[in-house]
Amino acid sequence: MFGLGAAGIAAAGAGAIAAHSLLQEPPVAHASSASDPVPFYGGHQAGIVTPAQDRLHFAAFDVTTDEKAELVDLLQEWTAAAARLTQGREAGTFGAVGGSAEAAPDDTGEALGLPASGLTLTIGFGPSLFDDRFGLAGRRPPALADLPKFPGDQLVPEISGGDICVQACAHDPQVAVHAIRNLARIGFGRVSVRWSQLGFGRTSSTSRAQATPRNLMGFKDGTNNMKLEDAALLREQLWAAPQDGADWMAGGSYLVTRKIRMTIETWDRTSLREQEDIFGRSKGEGAPVGRKNEFDPVDLAAMRPDAHVRLAHPSAHGDAHLLRRGYNYVDGSDGLGRLDAGLFFIAYQRDPRKQFVPVQMSLAKADPLNEYIKHISSGLFACPPGVEDAGDYWGRALFA
Repeated sequence: MFGLGAAGIAAAGAGAIAAHSLLQEPPVAHASSASDPVPFYGGHQAGIVTPAQDRLHFAAFDVTTDEKAELVDLLQEWTAAAARLTQGREAGTFGAVGGSAEAAPDDTGEALGLPASGLTLTIGFGPSLFDDRFGLAGRRPPALADLPKFPGDQLVPEISGGDICVQACAHDPQVAVHAIRNLARIGFGRVSVRWSQLGFGRTSSTSRAQATPRNLMGFKDGTNNMKLEDAALLREQLWAAPQDGADWMAGGSYLVTRKIRMTIETWDRTSLREQEDIFGRSKGEGAPVGRKNEFDPVDLAAMRPDAHVRLAHPSAHGDAHLLRRGYNYVDGSDGLGRLDAGLFFIAYQRDPRKQFVPVQMSLAKADPLNEYIKHISSGLFACPPGVEDAGDYWGRALFA
């Protein structure tokens, strides 16, 4: 899941795809500069095909209330706050200093004076939300099936899963942290943070206007990622459709997260030739084996049979694709002089059962990169369509 960035799905069926392709695609939300706001309202949530920002704060929450009405109220409050925050405003009406001196402020204040910085907030609902607490069991989408245990997984339950996730992406880390902090503050008594992850240095480009970034192994990552300019491909393989089995998810997408720790020190002692053979690309230019340029066609026959690019290539998985927008992370050291570092993998798709699962199963069984990485957390979330206007809220159709 590192070097290729496009692993995909045999789409749900030619008829379904053709019908979905006739839908009018809403404009893509993006900022004109790094400091500008990204539009919040629209048919799809921002933060999916939005050109990937440089910083991430991702949080998963457990719902602590058993009252459906309280959960709905929270989602309405969160949506109103998100609409303000993404436009560079404070989280509440009175902000950090405008209210009563005797009351807690409506905003924590650490982003005062900072621009919107391209902030996007994207919400998703985990499989555990569809238990018997809120009467949602019958509304769980078929595509939100639990991920299987992959060979080699070393998942830590405390940093996996969650009832709800919120992905905050921005060009300023303080803006992203501020957003999650304020949503957690608003949710006090109704949700608690299960786990969170900071990320830097995006590891995928989601627009052709962006250069391909590098992961912490030094290789260009996500060369063949789906891009926001690929409108037909996005309709087929990114956005859920009404006929997929959950009407409330139409226009939404399914999110998979994986925290992948790298044994950086071992990798750094590996020869350049071995590194390039493992990936199937050159380290400098990012060209596929036997080619000169990054975007030259891949010659699978020219690389070793278990090369990462070859195992993850769409031709091996029914021409399936993912839209990736992961981030590097460094969480200090482990006390033994080794960096606790790696990739926080994020991928959106129309159906993880047909996209992420077969690709990851192939990689888990045979990828030589497995000698240098281990998967330590996992998440799966259904990200509903966008919020249409100020009278709408995140997940409204699910609770209707």
